[in-house]
Amino acid sequence: MKSLFHMAYNVTDLEETKKFYSEVLGCTQGRSTETWVDFNFFGHQISMHLGEPFKVAHTGKVGEHMVAMPHLGVVLELTDWNIFAQRLEDGGVEFIIPPTARFVDEVGEQHIMFFTDPSGNPIEIKGFKDLGTVFDA
Repeated sequence: MKSLFHMAYNVTDLEETKKFYSEVLGCTQGRSTETWVDFNFFGHQISMHLGEPFKVAHTGKVGEHMVAMPHLGVVLELTDWNIFAQRLEDGGVEFIIPPTARFVDEVGEQHIMFFTDPSGNPIEIKGFKDLGTVFDA
């Protein structure tokens, strides 16, 4: 079965959101109205609607990190992750968790970075050397 992921969430300012997701993250904008906008988020559809964003708390303990919950994310091949991390660093993105590796030399080794969009919605980008190991236990 082939599928695309879809997620819709609230933002406080559509123009600021459009600029961030298109110019900073490099997402392609899709359909929009006065109250919402769609983006191609690494091949998946995300929709941002005007409204009050999710309440966020750093309650997710993963390794040594307390991560923001809830959050949106994507898993990239490590080469692409490194390129994207550099893009964000060059773009002046302020990180909650800067680009780093965790679980090094263990099952589940991954590179991560956390940041927020202008409305405070947390985003995690993971990088794996081999995407075939994402679900290894």
